[in-house]
Amino acid sequence: MYLSTAIAQTGTIKERIYHPDSAHSAPKAVIRSLMLPGWGQVYNHHAWRVPFIYGGLTFLTINAIHNQQYYHEYLTLSRYRNSNPPKKGDPYYEEYVRYSRRENYVSDGVLTSARENARRNRDICILSVLGVWGIQAIDAYIDAKMIHSYSMDNNLSLKITPGILNQPQYFQNIATYSFVPCVKIISTF
Repeated sequence: MYLSTAIAQTGTIKERIYHPDSAHSAPKAVIRSLMLPGWGQVYNHHAWRVPFIYGGLTFLTINAIHNQQYYHEYLTLSRYRNSNPPKKGDPYYEEYVRYSRRENYVSDGVLTSARENARRNRDICILSVLGVWGIQAIDAYIDAKMIHSYSMDNNLSLKITPGILNQPQYFQNIATYSFVPCVKIISTF
């Protein structure tokens, strides 16, 4: 109904206009994003995404460093238990003494499990950094491809109208109808 009134008013339906931007290049956006995260988003005029990219990369890098420190600590403690014990002043001497006491004793299996867990978490964080870097490059490419592909013209509309639904109800082989109020939403683009 809305479409027919638009045709009646103007006589024809306007076609969407494609506006290619010869100065904006998708390969340039990808190369810039791969060289420096967020540079492609700035090139595409979406600089508001850069803090999210660097926030995610910073969070993952801090977690990778944190897990690497735990991995190194647990690896050193495992080596102390398997070979000769440390002397006072050696790295992680206090932790070795604390975990060797009866009240805080940690078995070799628990220590090995904690070491492997820290290693796995570190590796996942490193792979996630590479994933975020790749995803932001893909985002820059898609943005650059679509930046001027479609225009928003006057054909975009949203029409909300009240309506009534006719629902059949069955009682002992007799069909009756119940009318239910509803809201119709019609979108035209």
